[in-house]
Amino acid sequence: MIIAVDGYSSCGKSTLSKRLASELDFIYIDTGAMYRAVTLYFLDHEIDIANDQAVLSGLEKINITFENIAGANTCFLNDNNVEQEIRGMRVSSFVSEVAAVAAVREASVKMQRSMSVGKSVVMDGRDIGTVVFPQAEVKLFVTADTEVRAQRRYKEMLAKGKQVTIEDVKQNLNHRDSIDTTRAHSPLRQSADAYVIDNTLLTKEEQLKVALAYIHKVKAQL
Repeated sequence: MIIAVDGYSSCGKSTLSKRLASELDFIYIDTGAMYRAVTLYFLDHEIDIANDQAVLSGLEKINITFENIAGANTCFLNDNNVEQEIRGMRVSSFVSEVAAVAAVREASVKMQRSMSVGKSVVMDGRDIGTVVFPQAEVKLFVTADTEVRAQRRYKEMLAKGKQVTIEDVKQNLNHRDSIDTTRAHSPLRQSADAYVIDNTLLTKEEQLKVALAYIHKVKAQL
């Protein structure tokens, strides 16, 4: 069974997806981390995303894997633990541009599909229910007020020791939303058959309860 969770940046997709995977004993695949890892590689190797050949050459040198370390889903880029590095503003400020590159998305979709063969998974991103797995049995679309998303992201980054301002976070979210929803290749959009969860006024537990109720309803009808 495949559960596709899509939605805007910093709306709680990953938090919800991890909890769902744990509750249902499914595998969790963090596609956002995959795009962040690619972005980190491109930044470190000064790859110009406008140079098609450089992008293709760089993608051939990238291997992304995930490991469960102390109960946490951890991203590895070419065998190096990059979980902390990919969450900083350096990557956040450029990830939407990298993720908008057609070659990057095509390569990532192939990896995402291969990771899911023969497994029950929860996968979150921006095009999971529309492009990666349009046949997913369950499609959730998560959203929240922009101001609320910014405050959540700001507190999260401060808790991790990141030195940012709320204005930086708001600007970054608006920038990413614009690119994610207007890019030519697989833009962020709500699938017609997705179940919408607006968590602006919901706690994490309330959101999980709503999602699980819908999933169990779908499973009962299969």
